[in-house]
Amino acid sequence: MDLRDWMSQLPQQLWDTELTQLTLPGKPGSHDAMSYCLDINSPLLRSESDSFRILDKVFSCFTRPTIFKWATTQDKSIEEQLSMGIRYFDLRVAHKPHDSSSDLYFTHVIYTHLTVLETLLSVESWLESHPREIVVLALSHFEGMNDRCHESFIHSLKKLFGSKLCPRTESVLTLRSLWASGYQVILSYDDHSAARHEELWPDVPYNWANQRTAQGVIGYLDRKKDVGRPDGFFVSGLNLTADRYYITTTPSQTLRTLTLSNWACLQTWLQQQLPGSDPHSLNIVAGDFVGTLPLCSVVVALNHKLLHNKFI
Repeated sequence: MDLRDWMSQLPQQLWDTELTQLTLPGKPGSHDAMSYCLDINSPLLRSESDSFRILDKVFSCFTRPTIFKWATTQDKSIEEQLSMGIRYFDLRVAHKPHDSSSDLYFTHVIYTHLTVLETLLSVESWLESHPREIVVLALSHFEGMNDRCHESFIHSLKKLFGSKLCPRTESVLTLRSLWASGYQVILSYDDHSAARHEELWPDVPYNWANQRTAQGVIGYLDRKKDVGRPDGFFVSGLNLTADRYYITTTPSQTLRTLTLSNWACLQTWLQQQLPGSDPHSLNIVAGDFVGTLPLCSVVVALNHKLLHNKFI
């Protein structure tokens, strides 16, 4: 299935449905969308524990390959992920310690090779070629960044995306309305500095199970559904998470093998879900290894259930 322009190819009956009531494929919040370009030689994040820093310094020949096995959740570039149908990206941003430049990088335990702005330039370029596709970019963490760094970064974001940025004051978030206004980017910025800029949206709630089995993830998401969906955008994460004890005691496992072995159960559950405004409905569905697993096609197909009016 070709999902490069799946939004514009949805039935016209769905063009007036709020984006918050459609199901959008995404990359998970705890497993970064940019992990395909992690720099195995970069320093650890400052937020990592002192004990892990000592272990990494003494036994880097063991820790670095292990980090790479369990922190890499994607082997496709961000342009490829967009072309495969991903429309929500979790992007953890940080400034490297002892770096005199203003460059920012993405993070997941360690830092990426690519800078934030050169990656987002690729997103902007892709959107130019796909003018009726909408993306939600969720920027968060911002480790090592002060207020001046935030303001400089926000200025660069506004300059880069320009008129594509949908202001948070926009009350109608349907495909038809966004197309008419030329908006293609909903930019979530999880920091207090965002309040001064109408182009920046608040953080997108993320339902993260922190479980390493499909049954654990499904049980958690079903409990969240029973509570009811929040207003606006929200994410249901299908991503699996292993603790450090499991990682060290099962050296033959990787995040990829763990994800693949649990996918059939997750897929069965996902195919039973509904988009729409119902309290039990889903909105953004995030998962790992989208190039290997058919997450995007399953999530996009759910939107066709909205053609039955009782779900709208």
